[in-house]
Amino acid sequence: MRAPRRPMAVVLSWVRRQPPKVKAFLAVVAGMTALVFIRFIVHDHDNLFVAAEAAHALGIAVLIYKLTKEKTCAGLSLKSQDLTALFLAVRLYCSFVMEYDIHTILDSATLVATLFVIYMIRFRLRSTYMLDKDNFALYYVVVPCCVLAFIAHPSTSHIMINRICWAFCVYLEAVSVLPQLRLMQNTKIVEPFTAHYVFALGVARFLSCAHWVLQVLDTRGRLLTALGYGFWPSMVLLSEIVQTFILADFCYYYVKSLAGGQLVLRLPSGVV
Repeated sequence: MRAPRRPMAVVLSWVRRQPPKVKAFLAVVAGMTALVFIRFIVHDHDNLFVAAEAAHALGIAVLIYKLTKEKTCAGLSLKSQDLTALFLAVRLYCSFVMEYDIHTILDSATLVATLFVIYMIRFRLRSTYMLDKDNFALYYVVVPCCVLAFIAHPSTSHIMINRICWAFCVYLEAVSVLPQLRLMQNTKIVEPFTAHYVFALGVARFLSCAHWVLQVLDTRGRLLTALGYGFWPSMVLLSEIVQTFILADFCYYYVKSLAGGQLVLRLPSGVV
């Protein structure tokens, strides 16, 4: 007799058969439902930002376990780690000169862990690094982020260079995962630890986005005014939304793979 399928697997199978417009609608509905749920169970929405950074740190901890126990960096994008270290370093600088708080401590720990990952890939495990697959051109994201930072940045009382740096790290964080997604698309197969890491990033990005959206709702839009004038308030919110949707497709296939009992994630064409 054929074993009954898991309810989650049945739901995901049904979603997979739907046309793109229906999938997009379902994704929006799921996102809004999650936001409503979070709004009622989390009273201090600032905790969501801390939770986002904690999820990012957990993802990097998974990477460190992979690098130290399995002695391989196959499937990991060095370029994505470089971008992550760059935006964390810039954000840490901004945190020291503009608003020293708990985020400064979390960013410091995450940056140290990221630098360790970079060291392992560049030197200790270089023979397992997929250089030919990690072919995303970094200037595609770094240059536009620099240009955007000069155009749209905070209108606070801090000196201009600090405000531009703040904007740059916000924009760069939104797209820092693109090289990792490109590498996974090139290989088509994602081993478990890398998949866990990218999923943790997806969770972190969603929690960060939820933090900003709920803060805007709670203040009835006054938060956007408090952030400054011009394009900057809208760009902050847009950056959070963009980085969430960049990883949404991968997270769908990750959950689908787990529901199907598969340890290795296989990506179809067109995910990135």
